[in-house]
Amino acid sequence: MREGDGAIECWGTGGFGRNVLDYGQADPPEGAFSAVSAGYLHACGLRKSGEIACWGRGSFNRTNAPEGIFTQVSSGTTHSCAVRESGHAVCWGMNNYGQSNAPSGTFTQVSAGAWHSCGLRESGAVECWGDDEYDQSNPSPGNYLAVSAGMRHSCALSATSTSCWGRRDDQPLEAIVPPTTGVVTDVSSGSGERGTTPGTPTPTPTPTPTTFTAVSAGGTHACALRSTGTLDCWGNNANDQVAAQTGTFTAVSAGGTHTCGLRPNGAIHCWGASANDRLSAPSGSFASISAGALHSCALNSAGAASCWGFNGQNRATPLPGAFTAISAGGTHTCGLRSTGAIECWGANLDGQTDTSTQTGPYTAVSVGQRHSCGLRSNGAIHCWGENSNGQTDAQTGTFTAVAAGALHTCGRRSSGMVECWGQTTATSVRSGSYTA
Repeated sequence: MREGDGAIECWGTGGFGRNVLDYGQADPPEGAFSAVSAGYLHACGLRKSGEIACWGRGSFNRTNAPEGIFTQVSSGTTHSCAVRESGHAVCWGMNNYGQSNAPSGTFTQVSAGAWHSCGLRESGAVECWGDDEYDQSNPSPGNYLAVSAGMRHSCALSATSTSCWGRRDDQPLEAIVPPTTGVVTDVSSGSGERGTTPGTPTPTPTPTPTTFTAVSAGGTHACALRSTGTLDCWGNNANDQVAAQTGTFTAVSAGGTHTCGLRPNGAIHCWGASANDRLSAPSGSFASISAGALHSCALNSAGAASCWGFNGQNRATPLPGAFTAISAGGTHTCGLRSTGAIECWGANLDGQTDTSTQTGPYTAVSVGQRHSCGLRSNGAIHCWGENSNGQTDAQTGTFTAVAAGALHTCGRRSSGMVECWGQTTATSVRSGSYTA
């Protein structure tokens, strides 16, 4: 777009380097524009009058822009989205994943990706819709200034940092983890594996010192069970995942942006982010529970597993038979059989569910984002799966418990001391003796 007269100039054709897909996407209409956005085989511009003009390939009605006055426009692969003068978002074009079903309410900015879209609320929260197979529509909570939706991942910019979520097939984990130094003034997501960094949280004060019988750390929040059976949660509350809950519980598990607890009668109660049916726990009586990033699992008194929430790569489709323990992670789930064998299901891109060579017997299991760990009967910890930060390089010696986080792992010694390995920002342990 030229600075003087607002005219748009385009070049190239498309087709991932093939100079054959020419649908006129490089031939913009005449007139003065204030913004332009290029998609895959089409483009859209915002005229200085506030109207939108689109050109290029017209299949799926991607160039049929709605009438009205707009403040911003974004073109994706086969659809586009815009913000009306009123702040309401509207999308048009292909809608096979619901990427054109903009939610109600007002936005300050929208971004159309490949098969999903994201918008920035006036509060600074990011909301995404459409394809979520790789968690690209599950934004990191935070207070943001801008958002950009790519192919299988998205990024957002806050006043102090950049956060990305989703997946990129052709690069390792670190590929979409944003830079940790320097000042970023704008953000844009291209075609794109998986990395997550927390956004600016909506904090809840840490609990008043008291007696707890169990504690669970989630994505950016944590919950603890008091000796009285009541809960105390703290940390990021962008999705009400630390909202005060009435009544008593016998167990609690903090997930990515949701939390689940077991009532004294065995009933499950979940709260927080509701997308992907994460709060739709099954009815009945259960003995244990584990909340993952986007799904949760529980065992009944007979050891049968039930899972709910996002079921990408069948992470929420448990194997039949009885388990003595279960752990829901970022993209997969593992269960412990009474024989001491560990069986896993879900995504296996990094070998996190491949237990064919994992010799036991094990007495405990815990899974992280893309890795799994088991505590052997001799007290040794063995981990497998993604090792981008050394999270599967377990310390030698004997332990009494193991807990796998997103990119790190911790174990508790018989003395009560805790040792952690993996991502350095998550492995600093306060001195002391711990029981859980």
